[in-house]
Amino acid sequence: MSNRTADAADDAGSTTNGGVGGSGSANGRQASKKQVEKVVLQYLKSKGYRNAEKALREDATLDGAEITISDLASAFPANEIGADANVPEWVLFYSEAEQGNPDAYSQSYRELRRWIDSSLDVYKHELYAASYPIFVHAYLDLHMRGLHEKAAEFMELYSRDHIVHHSKDIEVFSTLTTKEHVEENALAKLYRDNKYGIRMTRVGFELLLSFLQDHHFTLLMRTVNQYLNIRTIDGTVPISSEPEADVGITGHTQNQLDHFNSQDIALGSVPLDPFVRDEDLSLLAGGFSESYIKLWSLKHEPLRGFQSNFYPHSVNSEEEMEALREKTAEDSRRLVGHSGPVYGLDISFDSKYLISCSEDKTARLWSLDTLTNVVCYKGHNYPIWDVAFAPQGFYFATASHDRTARLWSCDNICALRIFAGHLSDVNCVRFHPNSKYVVTGSCDKTVRLWDVQRGSCVRVFTGHTGSVDTVAISPDGRIMASAGEDQTVNVWDLGSGRRMESLAGHTGPVYSLAFSQEGTLLVSGSADETVRAWDVKRSSAASDHPIVAQRRSDLEQAKTADPNAMDIDVEGASSAKAADSDSVAKDTTGSAEKTKNGTANGNESKKRDAAGIWKSKHVVESDALLSTWRTKSTPVYTVAMTKRNLAIAIGAFTL
Repeated sequence: MSNRTADAADDAGSTTNGGVGGSGSANGRQASKKQVEKVVLQYLKSKGYRNAEKALREDATLDGAEITISDLASAFPANEIGADANVPEWVLFYSEAEQGNPDAYSQSYRELRRWIDSSLDVYKHELYAASYPIFVHAYLDLHMRGLHEKAAEFMELYSRDHIVHHSKDIEVFSTLTTKEHVEENALAKLYRDNKYGIRMTRVGFELLLSFLQDHHFTLLMRTVNQYLNIRTIDGTVPISSEPEADVGITGHTQNQLDHFNSQDIALGSVPLDPFVRDEDLSLLAGGFSESYIKLWSLKHEPLRGFQSNFYPHSVNSEEEMEALREKTAEDSRRLVGHSGPVYGLDISFDSKYLISCSEDKTARLWSLDTLTNVVCYKGHNYPIWDVAFAPQGFYFATASHDRTARLWSCDNICALRIFAGHLSDVNCVRFHPNSKYVVTGSCDKTVRLWDVQRGSCVRVFTGHTGSVDTVAISPDGRIMASAGEDQTVNVWDLGSGRRMESLAGHTGPVYSLAFSQEGTLLVSGSADETVRAWDVKRSSAASDHPIVAQRRSDLEQAKTADPNAMDIDVEGASSAKAADSDSVAKDTTGSAEKTKNGTANGNESKKRDAAGIWKSKHVVESDALLSTWRTKSTPVYTVAMTKRNLAIAIGAFTL
């Protein structure tokens, strides 16, 4: 590594103007001084600097034999450039064969993209950010060299990688068609005349250096040295939609996410068919690490499938059908079919079908009438983390480790849409109430809204500092909430794509969210063994809610007792309410609910210990927090709200 690069890596927060240098190798051979002088001589001659050429020829005692740059380049194969070669020497020794290759930029940038895609998640965001100015200058260089068709092809292939954060700039660049356009365009001149600021971690920066040198991408290295201003920092590079002084070009708006999020979308909810039956809170389903699904009847009615010798063509009446059912009085049942842990499941609105997903890379549709597997859906290349039915059934969506979400219909074994764009695992998926959109949360710390008809992304929500593990949409379809490892619940306006509020209070990762039917109350379940209720709209009607009134009274009492109190614990009143709700749940009708249980025998003690640490943390709670319900020792994996606003929480009790 050159001295300048090494200094930048050693001094966090320093600025690396050169960008890329050669890495050390004890066995490398340095180019001879005489050959270097010939390169400089040829350059002076090509530029018409006759006096300088004559002086160098006399001082270096070089003969007057004509030699071309390509001849000189052949004497310096990339694998023989010395270990101590610095940045300027690398720039001099890229061959005319590479520069004259019309596909050189496309080939090298394609390999760079592949490498970034396969890199660790923690560095992926900053590497993608660094690839944007490389993309821009590769495109402009192709135009400057007269390769206009190749430039247009390059823009078509790779612009979608950066359309979310740089949509306005890419729209301008895509209109350039000639060398003269590049020379006269104000935006192009801004990029050519200024260095683009990038913030990277030390490790991410060194990984980029190593990749470019190991693959001898001298064109890309020249671009990085000439047009990038890389600043190394400690910790991680945050994902933010706010402008930052040291990122991009000074005076030019770099993060254009608001422009991308201004696309027209239809958020109105679709009224349900009047013949759709009301909720029936009669079934509970859970997926287990032992590869099976377990059903419980909350009404304690027998769950009876059909006998093994059942032949549908021989049945002539409903009485004969019932006579062929199993003779059992058990109110629970196991569904066996997956060959790996079951991570997610959902029950259709009419309680006739259950959809499940597993580590075995498949989704399975189960009939709740016959208690049998009906269809196995294959298409994902890696484990599937979550699955969700559309509000009116028939369609469902899956989220997978392969960084995609997919749309399916129950009558087709192949996916109808593939939603690709996340940089890491897609952890969760939910349908918008009007079924026109799908929301996904990912390990890349972002949430995306997808158009079901077009299969394209129409909103990107940034602001989380950790993996997003759960999302929920209000019944009116205008507000979305997301949460995950950063222990914070973010509330978003789907129309503008902006964050409305950040709710603090949990002291552990948040696993599940659910809105009330009015959309004013949000319930969250967490690994800190609590369920919390939040007022997300702060309406006057909501402020008169008994829970709010009780909390207001508790706050006043706490302030009287201790004026310096920052937050209070109202779990005494909350626990009483939770007990009342639990007794009501046995007699209340609502929709069939589901839960996912990723219980692993070896991890329970770790969760218990971690939960103990989380409970000991002190967090200043948001004003929107209405109440907190604590469990004895149960991380809460799933919460749900029925149409009667009965909150249901499900977790794994830990001894």
